[in-house]
Amino acid sequence: MKKIFAALLVSLVCVCTIFAQPELQQRPKLVVGIVVDQMRWDYLTRFNDRYCDGGFRRMMNEGYNCNRLLINYIPTVTAVGHTAVYTGTVPAFNGIIGNSMRFEGKWDTPVRDWDVKGIGTQRSEGQASPHRMLTTTMTDELRLSSNFRSKVISVSLKDRGAILPGGHCANAAYWMDSESMDFVTSTYYMQQFPQWVKDFNKKRLGVKYLDEFGRKKKKDGSWEKDFWKMLYPEDTYIQSTSKDLPYYVQTTGTILKYLPQGNTFTTDMALAALEGEKLGTSPDGITDFLCISYSCTDMIGHKVGPNAPWVEDTYLRLDLEIKRLLDTFDQKIGKGQWVAFLTADHAASHNIEFRHEHGIPAGAWPYHKTMKDLNDSIKAHYGISSDVIESLECQQIYFNESIINSDSRLNKAQITDYVISLLEQKDEVAYAFRPKLIPDYIPEPVRTMAINGYHPKRSGDIQVILEANVTEDYDEGREKDFNGIYKGTNHAVWSPYDAHIPFIIMGKGVRHAWDNSTYHVTDIAPTVCALLNIQQPSGCIGDAIDVSNNK
Repeated sequence: MKKIFAALLVSLVCVCTIFAQPELQQRPKLVVGIVVDQMRWDYLTRFNDRYCDGGFRRMMNEGYNCNRLLINYIPTVTAVGHTAVYTGTVPAFNGIIGNSMRFEGKWDTPVRDWDVKGIGTQRSEGQASPHRMLTTTMTDELRLSSNFRSKVISVSLKDRGAILPGGHCANAAYWMDSESMDFVTSTYYMQQFPQWVKDFNKKRLGVKYLDEFGRKKKKDGSWEKDFWKMLYPEDTYIQSTSKDLPYYVQTTGTILKYLPQGNTFTTDMALAALEGEKLGTSPDGITDFLCISYSCTDMIGHKVGPNAPWVEDTYLRLDLEIKRLLDTFDQKIGKGQWVAFLTADHAASHNIEFRHEHGIPAGAWPYHKTMKDLNDSIKAHYGISSDVIESLECQQIYFNESIINSDSRLNKAQITDYVISLLEQKDEVAYAFRPKLIPDYIPEPVRTMAINGYHPKRSGDIQVILEANVTEDYDEGREKDFNGIYKGTNHAVWSPYDAHIPFIIMGKGVRHAWDNSTYHVTDIAPTVCALLNIQQPSGCIGDAIDVSNNK
């Protein structure tokens, strides 16, 4: 009887253990990451009554909505944003600290790779890879989890918008050559295009869209003014200002990136990749990943700002592109068999003149003028002729070390103190300090944002924190005309105007909810990884948001 009882006890324990094991949720066949460049969170609500049922509104009605997702670092710019979304970490760890970075004394883009060659182009635009990103991405971790059987394809008009999301292990990243308007890649990924890319480029869709919708020159040599034909009657754009305001740069339309049809072109390429690579159709149930970044929203937004009717029209058109994507996933992959998320790399501030018109505090941080003024003051103070400040990039001062080291009159510590004292006198500046010695009086969350955005081997010598309503004016030739009117808008600063972005995730295993809790951009990657039951990226500091429908 003792033996029988023992055997029954063992059997009972085994049965209980079996039932106690959590059941792993079956992975979706496809994950789609959609990043909309310069999308403010409030575009979801501001234009909601004009969206169709199958695009943004479908994502909101079916998905998990995070209404307070914030960027938790500075600067809030494109390369940094795309990297944070996919790595789940901040520039302090992933090493991507700006759209322009200093490497071995030279300034370059974070994706430029002179050791690779372009495929589909002879221009330097093709010489790019993710080699300067220091951590893995969720797309890398998906590839690792399947022993590289999962496919990862990334598409964007911007090179950084395609390369950084795809990660180090992507099967391919494709971006647009600005001259030919073909999609290109580099030898980092392949030695020649697959046939489907060759066939796609032969259609010359980029040229077609520009010819059909771009601005035309008149016989007298002037350009068309009202070339942009709105999707709906102009008097229906009541959420936007008049078109005839002096702070709009009405010169868009001669380049595809400045037309909403560039977003259509991006969708075309993404769906061609879906078909050409047979994404989401693995007979072994392997999950694939398609990364899509829409860039035209940023290019148009810079020219006119968030309150222009062209921005509203761009998002109404993008809404139809989102619907086209979701409908195709239902058709090709199967309804309920895929997951898609929507977010942004950064947002954008209202135009400075617009804010002034309505009594809202607003100022500009003039990049070139500030750097010239600081260098002139240093020259006069120390009696030298060379510029000591090499760059003022994303609110960081970079010194020219070779000039400081070659002149016995110059002491870096003293110069740093002197420049900080000059910066603190400027109306646009809230704080200026050494990033390695952040004063205790710097308030949160700005203090943490500065820490998270600083990489000791790549960042500058002085960190500047701008006042809350100051917009970075890094290109005065574009942002400000000869009459002193600030045109369009910009981003890059800590303000929620630039840092509050959307995040919606929908599809297999995700429940519908509206969540007003505070989350950060670094929480996106661990959330997707948790849904897929895969490891988080190597530098991930975010927390998974509980979006699962396994309740």
